[in-house]
Amino acid sequence: MELIVISLIVLGVTGLVSSVLLYFIAQKFKVEEDPRIDAVQEVLPGANCGGCGFAGCRSLAEACCKATSLDGLLCPVGGAPTMAKVGEILGMAASAAEPKVAVVRCNGTCEARPRTSEYDGAKSCRIMHNLYVGETACPFGCLGCGDCVAACQFGALSMDPKTGLPVVDEEKCTSCGKCVAACPRGIIELRNKGPKGRRMVVECVNKDKGAVARKACMNACIGCGKCQKECQFDAITVENNVAYIDYTKCRLCRKCEAACPTGAIHAINFPVRKPAAPAAEQPAAPAAPAEPKKEEVQQ
Repeated sequence: MELIVISLIVLGVTGLVSSVLLYFIAQKFKVEEDPRIDAVQEVLPGANCGGCGFAGCRSLAEACCKATSLDGLLCPVGGAPTMAKVGEILGMAASAAEPKVAVVRCNGTCEARPRTSEYDGAKSCRIMHNLYVGETACPFGCLGCGDCVAACQFGALSMDPKTGLPVVDEEKCTSCGKCVAACPRGIIELRNKGPKGRRMVVECVNKDKGAVARKACMNACIGCGKCQKECQFDAITVENNVAYIDYTKCRLCRKCEAACPTGAIHAINFPVRKPAAPAAEQPAAPAAPAEPKKEEVQQ
């Protein structure tokens, strides 16, 4: 009996001493958390999409509180209004960021890019991409399984059953970049929305030579360079047989669109151009009066 009592006393004293030691250790090594982190996190949308470049909204809030400036820090979901609130909490000015939107750089519709085989595996672009070229002869174009649609948390992407290509709803797109990461062929990129939402885009990423690319898809860029020669602002470069438009230099003149022989360049959100009016018809010249017939003279 005495042995049990002694054991209990020893265990109790050991536990008490351990608790006191752990308390002092915790006090010595505790990390003080900035109370502003919670305040910043509350104004963030809580999407945890990772579009800001951090693991989630909490990580972004911590980065904002540690930074001496908000330059380069942006919540793509909340945009400028949210960052303005963050700036008010931290007493820093939030730089105005140009709104961006996801752009699909492939126009290989079903008509322009006919099937050469039929895929009968798991419906996943990434799996299909790792297995073979895909259902068409273009090894660079959209695979049409909708991995980007599944990755979007905001319902901003859908597959067009007629073209077989993803369509971006610009009103819902938050430019989080999830669709960009989900596409195994890199045909989706984030671009500035542009003035009035207008943009010029080369909707092709095919790096094959012109004849090969055109054989695989009638809408492919063939790297001819006509658009580059037409551009007066050095906004277009042709590398690896495919053209690319730098939206920071483009002045939206649309001359490149007219110069492209395959229709690979598209003007997005521009008003429809009216057809050229036919030349005004000139009024017909009045007919010359008929000369009176000479009377026959009877002899």
